[in-house]
Amino acid sequence: MGTPELISPRSPRVAAARRLARRNFRGKERRFIAEGPQAVREAVAHRGGGEPTLTELFATPEAAERYAEIVAAAHAAGARVHTADAETLADISQTVTPQGIVGVCRFLDSPFEDILAARPKLVAVLANVRDPGNAGTVLRCADAAGADAVVLTDASVDLYNPKSVRASVGSLFHLPVAVGVPVERAVRGLAEAGVRVLAADGAGERDLDGELDGGAMGGPTAWIFGNEAWGLPEETRALADEVVRVPIHGRAESLNLATAAAVCRSVTST
Repeated sequence: MGTPELISPRSPRVAAARRLARRNFRGKERRFIAEGPQAVREAVAHRGGGEPTLTELFATPEAAERYAEIVAAAHAAGARVHTADAETLADISQTVTPQGIVGVCRFLDSPFEDILAARPKLVAVLANVRDPGNAGTVLRCADAAGADAVVLTDASVDLYNPKSVRASVGSLFHLPVAVGVPVERAVRGLAEAGVRVLAADGAGERDLDGELDGGAMGGPTAWIFGNEAWGLPEETRALADEVVRVPIHGRAESLNLATAAAVCRSVTST
């Protein structure tokens, strides 16, 4: 494999990658940016619909040398590989301190019907989650807990927001994710697939400890997580089989969304 030529910052390829910071361009091109060696490594290994997910790779000469195995794998997968100076990478990247390697990836979300057909045992449903960092972190928690899928409702943040992708730390490439699903459809479909749907809410009438002690957490389960600021609306809580609160045994006032999700996922997967 020869060393890729240094690409000009005025190249149309650079301009096209830079535009993917904007949601409308991501949707039009059905491409998104993955930043950093971990995310790019996972993107190289991922295939969706029989096609490689990674289509293009940009790296500084130093990063191309440091992550030579990623560059070689990208070449082998048929991706276009470019080297670029640090300023150009910073222009493409959305981080304050870019790590010198950025990938352009195809959209990889799965149809909700395919997720249901796989008879999932553990699912996270993000309803009205607007913070991209929280969305990515919940996805990472779901991956760590061995979840079968994540569902983002139509009122939630864009899965491919650069902050969501970064916060998932590669987990985006590990499990099926459905996007744009109305919450009513998500709950109905999961229930019809034999999945118990629990709404995580601090005002829940049931306690997670009590659910565990009562042996109620053993079957297929989906957790609905709501908005960071105002939680789940009453109409969404009413859709669930139960509304469950995460108990706080210490003096903390509350748990943030990602932490609550981590607790729920860990106890459900045990």
